[in-house]
Amino acid sequence: MTSDSSNARPDIIYTKVDEAPELASRSLLPIIRAFTEPANIFIGTKDISLGGRILAHFPKYLTEDQIQPDDLNELSDIVKRPDANVIKLPNISASVPQLNAAINELQNQGYEIPDYVEHPQNQEQEEIKSTYGNILGSAVNPVLREGNSDRRAPKAVKEYAKKNPHSMGTWISESKTHVATMKGNDFFANERSKTISKNSVGTARIEFVGVNEDKKILKVDISLGEGDVIDATMMSKKALRDFLEVQIKDAKDQDVLFSVHLKATMMKVSDPIIFGHVVSVFFKKIVDKHGKTFKETGIDLNNGMGQLSEKLELLPSDKKKEIAEDIEDCIKEQPALYMVNADKGVTNLDVPSDVIIDASLPAIIRAGGKAWGPDGRLADTKCVIPDSSYAAIYDETIKFCKEHGAFDPAEMGSVPNVGLMAQKAEEYGSHPQTFEAPDPGSIQIVDAAGEILLINKVEEGDIWRMCITRDQAIRNWVKLAVQRANATNTPTIFWLDIDRSHDAELIKKVRRYISSHNTDGLDIKTMSPRDATRFTLERIKRGADTISVTGNVLRDYLTDLFPILEVGTSAKMLSIVPLMNGGGLFETGAGGSAPKHVKQLIEEGHLRWDSLGEFCALVASLEHHSERTGNEMATVLAFTLDRAIGRLLEENKSPRREVGDIDNRGSHFYLAKYWAEELKTQDKDEKLKQYFTPISEKLDENESIIMSELSATQGRKVNIGGYYHPPAERIISAMRPSSTFNAIIG
Repeated sequence: MTSDSSNARPDIIYTKVDEAPELASRSLLPIIRAFTEPANIFIGTKDISLGGRILAHFPKYLTEDQIQPDDLNELSDIVKRPDANVIKLPNISASVPQLNAAINELQNQGYEIPDYVEHPQNQEQEEIKSTYGNILGSAVNPVLREGNSDRRAPKAVKEYAKKNPHSMGTWISESKTHVATMKGNDFFANERSKTISKNSVGTARIEFVGVNEDKKILKVDISLGEGDVIDATMMSKKALRDFLEVQIKDAKDQDVLFSVHLKATMMKVSDPIIFGHVVSVFFKKIVDKHGKTFKETGIDLNNGMGQLSEKLELLPSDKKKEIAEDIEDCIKEQPALYMVNADKGVTNLDVPSDVIIDASLPAIIRAGGKAWGPDGRLADTKCVIPDSSYAAIYDETIKFCKEHGAFDPAEMGSVPNVGLMAQKAEEYGSHPQTFEAPDPGSIQIVDAAGEILLINKVEEGDIWRMCITRDQAIRNWVKLAVQRANATNTPTIFWLDIDRSHDAELIKKVRRYISSHNTDGLDIKTMSPRDATRFTLERIKRGADTISVTGNVLRDYLTDLFPILEVGTSAKMLSIVPLMNGGGLFETGAGGSAPKHVKQLIEEGHLRWDSLGEFCALVASLEHHSERTGNEMATVLAFTLDRAIGRLLEENKSPRREVGDIDNRGSHFYLAKYWAEELKTQDKDEKLKQYFTPISEKLDENESIIMSELSATQGRKVNIGGYYHPPAERIISAMRPSSTFNAIIG
């Protein structure tokens, strides 16, 4: 699925992404096109995959037929148009190891792109690193999200979860699982925030000022508008390392697993640095003894122990053996590590992007406070979240479960979210406004007139960050929150802490902007994240719904935490983003489990990725298209698709885990079958009825043949020719193996 080359403007744009969501799209998208074509709805595609983005950024290294358009840049313009209608699937937010793996794969496929150089030695390498920097981390979402998020579990999904509750681990009050976070000198404690006045409108810059008053410009051309909220804060390197030493010792003393939970994908600058400190403190003896060798070999502990293991292969055998033995001895001395894959010895400290907090903590909570240890058994764990800004939500949830036991999905309420994310709001640690202090001194934000807006004292190695939250985005966020409160008559909580500098500025704005809306009869409150967590948990325990209204990071955290507890996964969530200029962006859930699904397809020919979130996003996208264009056929397609989704769940035709059971491809077949049946029996559009009646009959008649053809591919290895940039023909062959089904739908 390459991006469309035709000049026709698509009605709906489907994003080409990575891993399991992309594999699934090769099966699902032909079905969608077959069902929307009779309604004159053109589905186009744009490539935002990691491999696609890499190629788009390095055209001068490619042959003419290899050059790829910069679809992400084009999409960034499209989402600002009032006619935008984009279905956005989960994509890779690349860590450095993932980036290097993708580069290597592309090079092996004949694309002569340059290597990523972490420590540039000349101007050319500096430019290459800078270009790759635009691809690392959460490079896609901030560009596309020109609106705020309305994210919730679809009604059909929630009802299915209540009737068919997923498994939950048992919580006991004696559980030793707990959250550990810094008590000071972190991003929370050091944050300073300011609302931009008329006098400071214009272009600002970031400066480092050394103790000798020498200045170095870190960033220029920072656009500030009146009413925008800016933050500046830092995390002390010394305080962080002192904190980590205490927590590692305490984990050993308590005999619990040691685990660290970060977000090195979204927070692509700050969190890999923090991760590197965790690794170097945990393996301090190794670093002290072999640090010189690591430096000479190009080992960067920010990339984890996985890279160290790879680089050791470059050393003489005796040196390699010595270091490997020292590492093994160190592991024995330290607390047991939380494992990503115990069978293969992959620890929490192998790769910074392997353990992402918004997926890892909910999984531990769902499992009764248990995590996998190196012995392949579940055990209590110390959950280290260095920055305290949002640690309280997990701390409070764990304490609540110890007090009240595990939640019952059959009885739980729901927690929809209205998230502030438009125009790169609160992209903490991700933007090129995050720096590691080169020396002692201060880092300051200076406006166009030369006035210092915010300043932080720093020591060498401290992590400093700035973020901007636009006034327009905040206004729109408040408006959306009131709309959702009105539409659902549900208690609505702004998760804002008056004791945090950034939140204090937002509270002022919320109070001002909410006064322009009619809130009569609505229950809208402001609470700190800790208090809001407790309030919300008490309500969902007794089956009541509560709308959470949060900033961008909390949006990410909560829309994994609550759905994983409520419906078993966040992949089934519907995220509607009403774009501020009138268009619509429809997101399809989380892709955190995507890698293991790809692995199973390759090894066993079975893809258990669930496209349910995609189905629901398409319903919303079709409804939006109908509203914007007056195409009534789109309304009928949306209505019948929604009914088909309900039948899919009722008939238990979602993908299952085991080889031989129905997988993603079989689930897509049944969606098509039920959708065609619904179109055949509906009376709202005669043309669609006549068109889909013979298709429905053919799918019914050939059900056993089609399922047999799909099942025949399971139980054996599949070679898709790559992970980050597999050839299209290989994926199509793997994902569309039923010639009978293909002939019916086209």
